Amino acid sequence: MHGKITHLLTFIYGAEKGAEIQPKLEALLENYRVRLPHPPPAAPPFDHSDTILITYGDMVQNSGEKPLQTLRSFLKEWVGGVVKGVHLLPFYPYSSDDGFSVIDYQKVNPDLGDWHDVKAFKPHFRLMFDAVINHISRQSSWFKGFLNNESPYKDYFIRVDPQTDLSAVFRPRALPLLTPVETTSGKVHVWTTFSADQIDLNYQSSELLLDILDTLLFYVAHGAEAIRLDAIGFMWKEIGTSSIHLPQTHALIQLMRAVLDKIAPNVALITETNVPHQDNISYFGDGRNEAQMVYNFSLPPLTLHAFHTGDATTLSKWAASLDLPSDRVTFFNFLASHDGVGLTPARGILNDEEIQRIADRVERLNGFVSYKTNTDGSESAYELNINFLDALGKPGNEEAESLIVNRFITSQAIMLALRGVPGIYFHSLFGSRSWREGVAQTGQKRTINREKLRLDDLNQELKSGFRRAVFSRYLNLLRVRTSEKAFSPYGKQEVVQLNPAVFAVLRQTDGEQILCAHNVSDRPVVVEFPFPGTELLHDKPIKEKTMQLGAYETIWLKKNG
Repeated sequence: MHGKITHLLTFIYGAEKGAEIQPKLEALLENYRVRLPHPPPAAPPFDHSDTILITYGDMVQNSGEKPLQTLRSFLKEWVGGVVKGVHLLPFYPYSSDDGFSVIDYQKVNPDLGDWHDVKAFKPHFRLMFDAVINHISRQSSWFKGFLNNESPYKDYFIRVDPQTDLSAVFRPRALPLLTPVETTSGKVHVWTTFSADQIDLNYQSSELLLDILDTLLFYVAHGAEAIRLDAIGFMWKEIGTSSIHLPQTHALIQLMRAVLDKIAPNVALITETNVPHQDNISYFGDGRNEAQMVYNFSLPPLTLHAFHTGDATTLSKWAASLDLPSDRVTFFNFLASHDGVGLTPARGILNDEEIQRIADRVERLNGFVSYKTNTDGSESAYELNINFLDALGKPGNEEAESLIVNRFITSQAIMLALRGVPGIYFHSLFGSRSWREGVAQTGQKRTINREKLRLDDLNQELKSGFRRAVFSRYLNLLRVRTSEKAFSPYGKQEVVQLNPAVFAVLRQTDGEQILCAHNVSDRPVVVEFPFPGTELLHDKPIKEKTMQLGAYETIWLKKNG
């Protein structure tokens, strides 16, 4: 067994139990070794041409056709050859939370299609799967086995005496941490971080660990080139601690990385930890032993703050601090997703008043704000639930469509310009707006940005009007971005001070330089560029150093020669 794997098993479980696990893990790896290709562990897994579209499997629907089939053909037609990767949000059988309460990790929800439909994306797109492995549905066979005191499932979940002092535990939501359930041996309370339907898994069970590793390798065997580790910071629990970001959690992720490096070195792990920035980037490990990418959770709220204030100073200062521990890791940059905009990652960068002002403005823009309970019993804004395009707006203002589009495209250009791999949410790329009717239907605030669209309607709306205006401008950004090596996710990045209202970053790779300047204000500003060159978004030369950036205007200037 690989020395690193032995060391990690010993750290997590102790020498005796770690030694007991090793032969079982080796047998698991041998089983998959004959099923997987054997690419050499060469260059980092992503380059400048990589962008990843985030979407539900049924985001586009067509009568008489499985949604995965509809989605694949729609994406192939509209973004094939430009968007390189697709992140299919959980497509497994589920009982709640729009897929994130998984009943069976290794099956496809038959309402969406089957494994053949998932694999059919592969000739056209790289695939990212979700590993929702902090918790599992109470309707899963694992939890039913727990209720019946069956081995090994009786050890797969965490029993806690309800009298236990759990005040130190970090709570992401204002919900009970323990849920009472009836087993064949009586009532017990189980740990439920997110909801009574999502039962946290007990990684102190080595049999559970082996089942989870089997699931990760199963995903690789079915086409995953990237695996998103959902809510992974909560994976290991210890009474008397915050039970988030514990050393065992990092060791478990490092173990997953070591296993994949051994058998599938081309597959990347991406950690999803909606937490303050310093905690978030800790999942890079030493730059070679943990996640290859981490979600850049501070970017969405800081970008909103910049546009709300018309001042990019805070965003620029933060971006200038974005160091990476090695040239083998990078950020997964995003502004919108199936969830809302998390505010916790902005804490420590923005003060409480600034964060509350963002929340208040989003409510005035007909969005919603979710709150969490703090350890002292108070509540604070945790997440903004609104379409990102609408979150950029001005309350009470009737704005010209062209201004709305310009502002949104400039926000997306900031995300695309930064070092990392861009993650683009379906509704952002295709110009959707907030879906308040959906919230009324489900009673869930996050539904506001999860509308499912009819294929015929979407095809028609993309030919003219607002959707067309957003999509065509966004597609132009992507075509430029994915054709320029200076946008390497591992390349150099320098924040440049041009004007407080302008977020500017210089990207450099292999001698190529592109200065990306973005006016986050509704007024023209004069800036002085450090060099002449070609403005890439409009393919025109710019010779003068001093020029005016219009309201919400973006310029990507490539240095000549």
